Amino acid sequence: MAEPFIIAENLSYTYTDEDGDSTDALKGVSFTVNAGEYVAVLGHNGSGKSTLAKLLNVILTPSGGKLTVGGHVIHSEMSEDEVFDVRRDVGMVFQNPDNQLVATIVEEDVAFGPENLGIPREEMRMRVDDALKTVGMYEHRANQPHRLSGGQKQRVAIAGVIAMMPKCIVFDESTAMLDPRGRAEVMQTIRRLNQDFGMTILHITHYMDEAVMADRILVVNDGEIYRDGTPKEVFADVEGLRRVGLDVPQGRELMHELSRSGIRFDDKPIDIEHCAELLLAKYNALK
Repeated sequence: MAEPFIIAENLSYTYTDEDGDSTDALKGVSFTVNAGEYVAVLGHNGSGKSTLAKLLNVILTPSGGKLTVGGHVIHSEMSEDEVFDVRRDVGMVFQNPDNQLVATIVEEDVAFGPENLGIPREEMRMRVDDALKTVGMYEHRANQPHRLSGGQKQRVAIAGVIAMMPKCIVFDESTAMLDPRGRAEVMQTIRRLNQDFGMTILHITHYMDEAVMADRILVVNDGEIYRDGTPKEVFADVEGLRRVGLDVPQGRELMHELSRSGIRFDDKPIDIEHCAELLLAKYNALK
């Protein structure tokens, strides 16, 4: 059985503005993410999911409770070396790839992280090539990043994180600014990192069809964990998710509306292919 990589125990975080007014972004949440698990995190804007991402990478530190990441307890008194150790284990990919690209050549950009880690040049060359091959961008290694498409830029940003060889990558709305093709490219890369390389993935997204691909979904609502389960378990609660400002995958929504109209199904599928199979079976049974 896989060991826990992330353990949140009664974790809370409070923002305080210049006037001294406070806002509770996380309110005593508890959950565990095992090594090698692929977890999607859903929630409406302001629910606390991006705050959670920043805590995992020590951009923020907890106001209360306990957060353990890769065996490191996250707290405000951490030394620079301790923060460095956490960030070596947990990579972050943000919403806008342009904010993570720092060099004028793709392979130099991917080399930036390993170089800062002090990796020897020979090993760094190997890491950069392997990372670019992993995300399908090796053939663009000599290109200028600003000439790439949005999806290609995001894959280069992911390669830069992979080259540092973290144990976990947190994707914070990393597909939000991409077109459908770019989203598909990045999702293919995320699945490969998890399935082929066993990397722990936390994917914060507002796309329900992306969340379906995860092993598990955490739904955050107003700083609290609203749901925690498999995609099928979470998306079974269509009305509950709507109440907290979330949609469900199109296939699940179709089956839900048909059921409300009196057309019952034994299963509650969440993917289009399974929905099509059930609809065809229902049609054939009614002929």
